[in-house]
Amino acid sequence: VMNLKQISVELSKRLVSLFKDGEKGGLPSYRRRHHDFYSRAENQGLHHFFEYFHGDTGEGLGACHQTGWTALVALCIEKMHRHEETP
Repeated sequence: VMNLKQISVELSKRLVSLFKDGEKGGLPSYRRRHHDFYSRAENQGLHHFFEYFHGDTGEGLGACHQTGWTALVALCIEKMHRHEETP
C-alpha cells in the first residue's frame, strides 16, 4: 500500500523516464516517429513535449508542437533533484 506522497514520487519518476535515454538508446518518446532525427548528435538535446504517451511503450503521441501539460516534467525533475540532495 502506498500513500499519496509515494504515489506522486512514482508518477514523477515515470514521467521523467520518458525524457531519459532508454536501454536501447534514445528517448522512449521518440521510439518510432523521430528516431533517425534524434539519433544524430546535433539533435540529442532537443525535446518535444507530446500531448500524450503510449502507456506501454512511452512513445510520444498526439501534438508535439506545443509544450502543453508535459512541460511539467521540468518541475518534476527539479523536485526530484532537490529531494535527492537533501539527507
